[in-house]
Amino acid sequence: MVGGSIMGKLPAELLRKYVFSRTGAARADVLVGPREGVDVSLLLGDEDLVIVAHSDPIVGAVKRIGWLAVNIACNDIATSGVEPRWLLPIILLPEKWTEEMLDEITADIDSAARELGISVVGGHTGYAAGISRPIVTATVIGVGKKDEVTISANAKAGDSIYLTKGAGIEGTAILATDFRDVLTTKGIGEDVIKKAEKFMNEISVVKEALALARASVVHAMHDATRGGVAEALIELAYASGKLIEVWEGEIPLREETKIFSTALGFDPLWMISSGTLIFTTPEDKRDEAERILKKLGINYSRIGIVKTGKPEVILHRRTGIDEEITEMQPEKDELARLWELYPRIE
Repeated sequence: MVGGSIMGKLPAELLRKYVFSRTGAARADVLVGPREGVDVSLLLGDEDLVIVAHSDPIVGAVKRIGWLAVNIACNDIATSGVEPRWLLPIILLPEKWTEEMLDEITADIDSAARELGISVVGGHTGYAAGISRPIVTATVIGVGKKDEVTISANAKAGDSIYLTKGAGIEGTAILATDFRDVLTTKGIGEDVIKKAEKFMNEISVVKEALALARASVVHAMHDATRGGVAEALIELAYASGKLIEVWEGEIPLREETKIFSTALGFDPLWMISSGTLIFTTPEDKRDEAERILKKLGINYSRIGIVKTGKPEVILHRRTGIDEEITEMQPEKDELARLWELYPRIE
């Protein structure tokens, strides 16, 4: 029997064997279907239009789960350079659900959708036996011009790799909201926890991703979801068929993330980090990309370079010991491990 943590993705070899090899009928209107390291599907519409679709479940949070579901699914649409338009959420409540739980989830979905200008056009709401906490899955759809859409497979050798906001920001926010009691017992002050809670308001990358795409200054973009920055980088490497070299010392970490990681013993680079946009840009577009982010007030750092070579990530750690990442490992996500150590709901 194959097991795993309370949340996570399947190992890459099982995805290749049982998922990517079984995609139904081959259709000419499917431009990009399921593949490693690519988070969106591209479907041919009329003339030069492309339909961009993505689905994502939220299982690693309880509070703000509706907010996270909308923003994280929309992020992946935006990293293709397309504006998200339509949302279909699936809400599965636990056996012991309350009206207040449903109210909170749907209010958050409505609020996030309004903020992003997208419409809820369908979905499903119900409850399921055997689950102890809510699960929300969001499918988001957008439409763009075929020649303007970009995917994570488009990184080019010689591109600089940039990262925005900092590593582990989503995980830090979830810890602050769902693990407050654990953090308190570790001696972390309420002021630090409250600051970390506010990171939840930075989960969206839609604004910056669309701005960079519309300026034609990026080759590839990727949102650092489950598995964090490290997993996002290896997914980018596999999708584009390139070697990626990065320096840990160039990856920004917020003080609250540092405090949490020291107290709970996790690696911020493997901590779920939606809201952290990773993108590649050619040398002659770097100044313009930086200008756009500065204008938007978004912190950024140049962390590495894309090279020709077999798909892998060479991570130069601060310790002086290089970490070589050769396989996608979303199951290493640090938030999943902490859920196992500190279960929130029975």
